[in-house]
Amino acid sequence: MIIRSLLYVPGSNPKFIEKAHLRGADAIIIDLEDAVAPSMKTPAREALAQSVPAAGRSGTPVFVRVNETDDRRFIDAEAACRAGAFGLYIPKVETAESLLAMASFLVPIEAGLGRAPMVFVPLVESPLGIFAALEIARAPRVYALSGGGEDLATAMGGQPLPHVLSLPKQLIHLAAKAAGVRSFGLLRTVADYSDLEGMRGAATEARQFGFDGASCIHPSVVSVLNAAFSPSEQELAWAQKIIDADVVAAGEGRGAHTVNGQFVDAPIVARARAMLALAKTLEDRND
Repeated sequence: MIIRSLLYVPGSNPKFIEKAHLRGADAIIIDLEDAVAPSMKTPAREALAQSVPAAGRSGTPVFVRVNETDDRRFIDAEAACRAGAFGLYIPKVETAESLLAMASFLVPIEAGLGRAPMVFVPLVESPLGIFAALEIARAPRVYALSGGGEDLATAMGGQPLPHVLSLPKQLIHLAAKAAGVRSFGLLRTVADYSDLEGMRGAATEARQFGFDGASCIHPSVVSVLNAAFSPSEQELAWAQKIIDADVVAAGEGRGAHTVNGQFVDAPIVARARAMLALAKTLEDRND
């Protein structure tokens, strides 16, 4: 499954949830945390039985972002599980043990429902979480890592500016790649959603760094993310040229060769193959 874009929708807004499946996002995140007023958190959780199927009616995977507090985290998770959510976005994760506790809590519930285990996307949002990111990424059920820009900046006593967030977000990204899980995010905050050119540039930059996709808080950004995290026609032409030339070189017994003056060896060929495979998967999904 390829996820380039994840759209947050407030769990307390039925109108947004009803339209979520029409926005073109590869995944939906129903938010029970920051986007929901304290007085609406319980009703939003109780509505998951309706909102999860509604958001995922076109087959889109649905995550639920649970609350961080002990009095809500596990109750939110159980409701998401019973509603059929694909996975959980878990905020402010600082240890792998917290994920182990969540997994242990869910096992008997999932067994009773006869459903597949939910996956986890831990949100790393503090300096402590950053230094534990590899341990977190290696915990059971982790599907991807992501960083919360606004929370990271606040925890550092800084401002959520790109040059402030770049290093901590790269560290989270490297931990995800080291553990072999996906990495979602941009090297900036997603709060400036109205700056579409800025978001486009940030998404292009994130893909250059190897991020797999990113979340957004407004539908207008979905198409930007989908385009940025998909190979362009120019990239596909380059990749095919690399593969074709490599076939010829292999037949001549050469492991390294050049294409239009560019040195080509095994890592570059692997990158070209991965790009073509991604394009083929996206094409098959759209058929």
